[in-house]
This record gives sequence, C-alpha cells and structure tokens, in this order.
Amino acid sequence: MKPINGATVGGRVVRVALAGNPNAGKTSLFNALTGAHHKVGNYPGVTVEKLEGSRFRGETEYRFIDLPGIYSLTAYSIDEVVARDFLLDERPDLIVDVLDSTNLERNLFLCLQFQELGIPVVGALNMSDEAEAKGVRIDDRALSSLLGLRMVRTVGTKGSGVDGLLDAIDAAVGEGAPALKSIHYGEELESHIDPLQTSLALDAAFSSRYPSRWLAVKLIEKDENAFSRLSEHEAGAGIAAEAREASAWLERHFGKDAEIIVSEQRYAYIHGAVRESVKLVKKPSFSVTEAVDDVIMNRFLAIPVFILVLWGVFKLTFSLGAYPQGWLESFFAWLGGAFASALPEGLVRSVLVDGIIAGVGSVFSFVPLIVILFLLLSVLEDLGYMSRAAFATDKALHAFGLHGQSVFPMMLGFGCSVPAIMAARTLKSRRDRIVTILVIPFMSCGAKLPVYVLLAAAFFPRNPTGAVMGIYAIGVVLSLLVALVFKRTILRGDPTPFVMELPPYRAPTLSGVLWHVWEKTASYLKKMGTVIMAASILVWAITTFPAYEPTAAESATLDGAALAELSMEHSAAGAIGKFIEPVFRPIGFDWKLSVATITGFAAKEVIVSTLGILYSAPESDEGGGGRLSAALRADPDWSPLLAFVLMLFTLTIPPCLAAMATIKAELGWKWLGFEFLFLLSVGWLLCFAVFQIGGALGAGVGT
Repeated sequence: MKPINGATVGGRVVRVALAGNPNAGKTSLFNALTGAHHKVGNYPGVTVEKLEGSRFRGETEYRFIDLPGIYSLTAYSIDEVVARDFLLDERPDLIVDVLDSTNLERNLFLCLQFQELGIPVVGALNMSDEAEAKGVRIDDRALSSLLGLRMVRTVGTKGSGVDGLLDAIDAAVGEGAPALKSIHYGEELESHIDPLQTSLALDAAFSSRYPSRWLAVKLIEKDENAFSRLSEHEAGAGIAAEAREASAWLERHFGKDAEIIVSEQRYAYIHGAVRESVKLVKKPSFSVTEAVDDVIMNRFLAIPVFILVLWGVFKLTFSLGAYPQGWLESFFAWLGGAFASALPEGLVRSVLVDGIIAGVGSVFSFVPLIVILFLLLSVLEDLGYMSRAAFATDKALHAFGLHGQSVFPMMLGFGCSVPAIMAARTLKSRRDRIVTILVIPFMSCGAKLPVYVLLAAAFFPRNPTGAVMGIYAIGVVLSLLVALVFKRTILRGDPTPFVMELPPYRAPTLSGVLWHVWEKTASYLKKMGTVIMAASILVWAITTFPAYEPTAAESATLDGAALAELSMEHSAAGAIGKFIEPVFRPIGFDWKLSVATITGFAAKEVIVSTLGILYSAPESDEGGGGRLSAALRADPDWSPLLAFVLMLFTLTIPPCLAAMATIKAELGWKWLGFEFLFLLSVGWLLCFAVFQIGGALGAGVGT
C-alpha cells in the first residue's frame, strides 16, 4: 500500500480536505462523516476558525479538515485564501469535493481546479435526493469516466453514501495523484501553458511544492498570488515576464480578459461532460422555493418580512425562555438559602453564597434565553433564509456604506460577536470587511441580553419585551449610522457588488441544529465556569476586604442593610469606585455602577453578577433574578432613566475581551485601538446626552 504521511491506508491516518461551493451541503456531510468527533482550531498561520473531525473504520482513521465554502481557487476573500493556502502548503492526502447535484455545472468549475493541484480528488454528488426530486438524472459512472475521478452519490442530511465515499477515498489515495492535465484548454491557450509549465518544472524543488500545470494556468489568469510565489523559483523573473506576455497575446487574440478566457474554456469542458452524463427527466410544475420567494423576496415585502422575522425571533426567545428562566432563578435562590443555613457564618459561607451563587447564579438563569436565541438563528441559517435576508437588505445597507453580505455577520452578532467578526472574512473587499467588523459590536450579543432583561423587568414592567427590543433596534440604527460616517470619512469608497446565489429552502435537520446550538452554548457555559466565576469571586473579594469595623454609634443606629452598605463603601471596591466615579457621574453612575461597568469589559454578563453582589438582594418570594430586580427597584438612586442609560452603555461600550482579541487578529492593533477608543467615546457621549436631557425633562420619575 502507498505510504500516507508516515502511515498507510488500512494502517493509521488519511488526511482528507472537505471542500466545495457554499450551500452544497458540506457541513451536513461533514457531520455525517465525523459524528461527534469534532474539534475546533485555527488554520495554520491564520486566525480563521476551522473544524476538524475523525472517523474510524477498521484500523484507518480518516481525518477530515473542513475548508471554507468557496467558488474558486483564485482567491479574493479570506475564505478563499485559507482554502487555497491550506491545499498548497499542507498538501492533504485527498480532496473530497462536495458538489450540489441540483446545480452540477457551476459546482464542477471548482472541481477542475482541484484536479490541477496534483492531489487525488473524489467528487461527492451531494443532495442527490433533491436532484432526483427535480427530475435530474446523473449518470455518475459516465461523469466519473469523463472527468477522470470517482463520483459518489451522497445525502449529507441523511448520512447516506458515507460508506461508498470512504471506499472511494481508499481507492483514490491508493492510486495516487491523477494526471495533472485534466482539461485541454484549446490550442491557443495550450501553446502558452505548455512552455510555462516546462519552465516551471526546471526548478525541481519549486515544482515539488507547486504543481507546474496548476501554476502555469494561474499565471495565465494573472493571479497575483501565483506571481508572488515565483519569487521562490530560480528563474522566477523570466517566467513572470513570459507569463505576462502570454496573457497579453491571448487578450489581444480573443478580445477578452485572460481570466475570462480560461473560465470559458473550463465551462465549455464542463458543459460537454454534463451534456453526456446528466439528463432532465421531468421538470416539476411547482416549486416551493419559487412560490415562497415570490412573497418574501417581493420588492415591497422583503424588508417588512425581514423585520417581522427578527421580531418573531426575539418574541419567541423571551416568551419561551421566561419559564425555564424562572425555574433557574428559584433554584439558585433555594441553593443560596440552603448553603446559608447549612454553613456557619464566615468567609467560606460568604464566598459561596455572596460570591459564587449570587454572582454566577444571577447570570446562569439567563442561559435558557441564550439557548433559544441560538436555536432560532441556527434554524434560520439552515432553512436558507439568511441568504434571503442578505438580498432583502442589500440596497438599504449599500445606502449606509455596507455590503449586502454584511447582514450575515451582523445577524450572527445577535448571538456572539466572536463568530460574527470572523464571519466577515467572506467579504471580498478589505474595506467592506473593516466597516462590517467595526459596526458588529453595536449588535446586541447574547452576553448583553441578561443585562437588558434584568433592567427591563425591574424598571419597565409594563412592557419589558418592548424595552429589550427597543435597545436591540437602537443598536442596529447605530451600526448603520456609524457605517455611513465611516463611508464618508476614514473608509471612503463604494461597497463591492453583491453577487450570491439563493439556495433552495431545506428543512433543518434536528442533529444539525442541535449541534450548532450545543457548540455555541458550550462556549457560553464554559465562560460561566471560568470568566464569570472568576470575576464573581474577584468582585466578592474587593467588596469584602479590607473588612470594616463599624463604630459603636454606627452599630447602634444602623440596621443590617445599612451596615453592609457602609462596609462595602469602605472596601477596595468602594475605593476603586470612588476613584473612577468622576468619569461616570455625568452619565448618572455612582461608585457601585462604575465598578459594575468596569467589570463588564471582561464579559458583559459580569455586569449582572457584579450587581448581584453589590446590591445585596432583600429577602422576597422572587427568585435570584427577581430578587436582584427587587433590590434595584428598592434603591432610591435608581430610576427608569438610569436603567435605560445603563442598557445603552452596555450596548455601546467595547465588546468583551474575546471579541476584542478577535478584532485584533482580523484587523491588527491599529484598528483595535481605534475601535476601543471610538466605542468608548460614542458610548459615553450618547449616555451623557440621554441622561442629561432625560433628567432635564423629568424622565427619571415613574415606571
């Protein structure tokens, strides 16, 4: 058997890159192949998140690396750069090209480019059941023969075809790389490709890294990355000049750009192969996708439908989440009482009851809301609506200097800013990526939701859902206005044209949705057990030490709550709060709120846990979150205006440390520093204006 990275087929490890066009069902096939054996990491040398999973069959481990969905190896977006560089630099043992069987001709364009890389390729004719339903009959044997690679029918959502795909992988890897010349581009192109290929092959070390046939074609296409790689060739300068001369001759001869000439030859080859192997038996007279799109993509209805969908997402989140949220609040109230009764008074009881349970418990009760929000967003994504949302908002976003595809990361921002910022890498223009990333923090992530819900329930009891949705809407408006300002100042220029396919509607699979929800929720729960717990213990410590001994007069005249307040005021937290209070006093924050706001820079949920510790909740029949709401309402310094300003400040200040680190990784230190100072300035100025104007108008009175 042929050695594979130090192992053998049937021996140990086969590394397989899973690649293909967006919306070809690659994720569902990846899940079917790897089951629960996933791990998340970064592609070598970049910060783009990747999925890697394994499947064991006999003595063989198939290690699948999930590449971003791309249309071509001529790279413009970060996704395309990642896929190309991984295939060239990491050289997996095989590529599985996941093909959408309902749109085969377009998908094969990428497949031909994979074949030129000199890596064995297997085609997965995915969603073959949908193709059959549409009357598309694919002769996979004929197509395999015409293209010179194995084709296997698969249905990723059902897990069918997986064993056949693994058999094809074994056979293809055992045979080694196919002949590089998989397509004849016509005499005019071949007469220029062949000399370039010969010149490239003269440097043996270089050609062992970069397939000469593939690189010659890329040079003809005027691919800048291909030219940059010539610096490693001993005759690179001469080959570059030869390639530019060849491209110029072809463009004069055909009257078209060289990249278009090559693309046309590829599609001509593909068209011939498809004509020989694919037949349309019948065309359904009715299409569900077209019928639904006639309504929700109507020029007058698209945006109202989009707004209605978002309203429905948040309405369901709050309505469904209220019940488990109440149960968890009651549980943590009982738990705190149980520990308080069982343990003697002292530091151990204090740290457990007043620190961990009061801090973490006040945030944990909001987990059901986060889970439901992630669930609904995952359903929309798998259903195929997210692409429609991008098209529906494209024109409106263009008016504010954003790309239509920016709606994907912006909507993801309602869940978590970190994957939302990373999702901006699909935008081809660096300017569009920068603008999108800079405005994502204005989208209210799941970590801000506990703050909103707590304050809305306490100070806007008549319509708490409306108050929360209002702050979400303010964030969206701010993101658009800021993008418009950037468009006319520091990031001038028009967004790039928005071209994207609309996939057919597909019923989300239970396993796929649950996997997405668990992946996001697990990260949130991990933060609960690390960042939030650590922050809760830290806040407890600085509010407890140094211990304050009240005077005899204070002990005689003050009740327990007043003594606790006095002790906290003389603690380290009191000293810190009073030191920074002058900065926050103009927006209405006292020393307690100043401390809570500062801790929120680590993670926004910590604001709630800090408030839970700083404002010792009075005994009541309400649960953990309800007890904290009661404590805030009972404090004379609080008002609906102050609560709204805190919600607004939570919305606008810089995001959590993880999100800031992601911004740095995607854009660099310069933009990170700018974003931090910009958000801090905007947040403070906006809250100052609202608090001062609201106070002048008497908005701080009443609920």
